[in-house]
Amino acid sequence: MTGYRAVICDLDGTVYRSGVPFPGAVDALARVRAAGVRVLFVSNNPLRDAASYAERLSKLGIPTEPTDILTSGAVMARWLRAHTPGARVLLLGEDSLRTELTSAGANIVDRGEEAEVVVASFDRTFRYATWLEAFRAIRAGARFVATNPDPTCPVEGGEVPDCGGIIAALEATTGHSVEAVAGKPSSLMLAAALEALGCSEREVVIVGDRVGTDIELGRRGGVATALVLTGVTSRDMVADLDHPPTYVIESIAELPALVAGQLT
Repeated sequence: MTGYRAVICDLDGTVYRSGVPFPGAVDALARVRAAGVRVLFVSNNPLRDAASYAERLSKLGIPTEPTDILTSGAVMARWLRAHTPGARVLLLGEDSLRTELTSAGANIVDRGEEAEVVVASFDRTFRYATWLEAFRAIRAGARFVATNPDPTCPVEGGEVPDCGGIIAALEATTGHSVEAVAGKPSSLMLAAALEALGCSEREVVIVGDRVGTDIELGRRGGVATALVLTGVTSRDMVADLDHPPTYVIESIAELPALVAGQLT
């Protein structure tokens, strides 16, 4: 395999759905890795940290170390360390992200009047009282950032609301736009991924199921992309795209041929 040195690979909708690997996924990833091609799993879902994702993948038959994982939560923590070290953060997110941001030096607060930064995230506990505190914080001048822009997250049998809806709620009510988004298609995510891989843009292919995040990440960064049809995007939808992906494949089972340069 000589086509690419590394793969930036999405998880939900690409490798598995609701924790169940797609047919051929385990074998395809093993073959790619056996050929010396590095795979970095990159997820916009901040509900798990790198260690948790690594454990989950390993149990599915895909041996994975935490260093093989990059999440929007980790990139958000990186942004906070660089731009607002030690800041008081009002988090609209769940416990795993709270722990991750705290470990990175953020001081999590519960009241809007105390917050210097509001971090919106995928939050299944989101309620009006939290929304109100975030609204007050942003109106009072707190910086407004988010882990990921996804409007929905794919699950077995359909989709569920994701961070994009929370961003929209805050933007609509505060009149302020989100300042930075850590996850795909943000340049923050791509920079962190390339740094982790030690590769240039030309040596990598991005594999994922979402045009607006996975494929757009590659388009913005000048990186080749492969859209899988196992997630939220159908082949009919691809035909209408102004900026189509480099490749369209039925599933991740075709990844070995793609990486080897056998697909056009």
